[in-house]
Amino acid sequence: MAPRSFWKGYLKLSLVTCPVAMVPAITESEKVRFHTLNRSTGHRVESIYVDSGTSQPVDKDDQVKGYQTGEGEYVILEDTELESVALESTRTIDIEMFVPKDAIGSVWYDRPHYLVPDDPVGEEAFSVIRDAMEATEVVGISRLVLYRRERAVMLEPRERGIVLWTLRFGDEVRDPDLYFGPIKARTVDTKVMSLVSALIDERTSAWTADMAKDPVQEQLLSLIASKKKGKRPSKPRRAAEPQANNVINIMDALQRSLAAEGKRPKGRK
Repeated sequence: MAPRSFWKGYLKLSLVTCPVAMVPAITESEKVRFHTLNRSTGHRVESIYVDSGTSQPVDKDDQVKGYQTGEGEYVILEDTELESVALESTRTIDIEMFVPKDAIGSVWYDRPHYLVPDDPVGEEAFSVIRDAMEATEVVGISRLVLYRRERAVMLEPRERGIVLWTLRFGDEVRDPDLYFGPIKARTVDTKVMSLVSALIDERTSAWTADMAKDPVQEQLLSLIASKKKGKRPSKPRRAAEPQANNVINIMDALQRSLAAEGKRPKGRK
């Protein structure tokens, strides 16, 4: 059963408007979560805010936001003052512009959401906008108040719906030139490139969700089940770390890799 939408509003392109609903495309509801307990009593431990100077608990009504301006110096901001700069929430995704679908690097992607039509009458308008973006290989750019902040969002056509990505803020993404710039440009030997391409080809297969499964989650559930039955957990195994001095040269390493790939059962690709 599909989860209930957490946002409803309108998708708008010029004079074309249709009602839409949105749900987060990801969920963490199945993740194993822990509580902190008192080992001696088994009771849950509660978090309490205390004054760093007096070590006394501070009531919620006495807690206030502060922006640090210097050592031990803060500018205090009241809730009413913070609310005065909050942007008014709008329920319209007005597509302001389009960019080529590959123009936005994945480093800018924040949270994905599924956007669907919320009214049978509006499905035609929704489909027209989606299919037109697909045909022209573009994504839409708009702005929307989500999670209490106005954000730039990207609308990407996907199958019969649209994936709406919130985009990271400009000051959150570091300049890649600071890190990639110092890397020297090299001309790769064609024989080496050919071997790497062959190795990639041997390991290429269709994407499935199993490729992104969480093995730690599975092991945690197994551990919890064992402890519930009173069994002692097995000792963790440490993976062997690769030794750099085992690699004679890249050609030799690639040739041995391809030879090993040929011996692997096809089902393990």
